[in-house]
Amino acid sequence: MWIYEKKLQYPVRVSKCDPRMAKFLLEQYGGADGELAAALRYLNQRYSIPDKVIGLLTDIGTEEFAHLEMIATMVYKLTKDASPQQMEEAGLGANFASHDHALFYQNAAGVPWTASYIQAKGDPIADLYEDIAAEEKARATYQWLIDMTDDVDLQDGLKFLREREIIHSLRFREAVEILKADRDAQKVY
Repeated sequence: MWIYEKKLQYPVRVSKCDPRMAKFLLEQYGGADGELAAALRYLNQRYSIPDKVIGLLTDIGTEEFAHLEMIATMVYKLTKDASPQQMEEAGLGANFASHDHALFYQNAAGVPWTASYIQAKGDPIADLYEDIAAEEKARATYQWLIDMTDDVDLQDGLKFLREREIIHSLRFREAVEILKADRDAQKVY
């Protein structure tokens, strides 16, 4: 199904070691509204949605994996030169003790990722509204992350991700309208 290009969807640059910011970025790595949860939610919902919008869920779900890769790269670059003391001062001491500099699916508060983050009601319109909400929450989180750093290189990548969330929300809104039109169309038997 996928062809993997050995490059990021958008270049990730950081200008300094900043484990504090890496900790905050974990929200988009393993949080309830993060990229992993979104990717799995959309790819799972494909199995109970009309054919007209399956491709949309596949496309966006796949792109969310690309965003997950970008977040992982940001976290890696922000922490790769951090000392154990810097990791501890940033609130990543427990993570460092368990995983060294390896990434672990958890949110910014250290709560591990869980499959309960994946929502699927089985009603296409309800699921798409859930997806719109997820994209809007991710957009808001990216804006708050942008506001929390003075690293213009990091902000650039985060702004790209924020803008993609807006596009995804718009695409899901279009899909809702397509399904509503189908539902409301007069059925002739």
